[in-house]
Amino acid sequence: MFEVRISYKPGVQDTEGESTLQGLKILGFKKVKSVGTSKVYRIEGDYSKKDIEEMCRRLLANPVSQNYEIVEVREHK
Repeated sequence: MFEVRISYKPGVQDTEGESTLQGLKILGFKKVKSVGTSKVYRIEGDYSKKDIEEMCRRLLANPVSQNYEIVEVREHK
């Protein structure tokens, strides 16, 4: 199983992260400097990391505004 973690590149506006930051400050968490959001896809199947990379390039991530990280997850039994 793989996890694909997608986040915005530095300098790209993350409106959800910014809203969360403002909410935390309103709640009194004044020391929080920044909040960024990420999306995680868990992909199960008989695929290689190269296959997952192609999925990212073709559909899951926007290469103009997003970075992605592919992590192989070993299931605990």
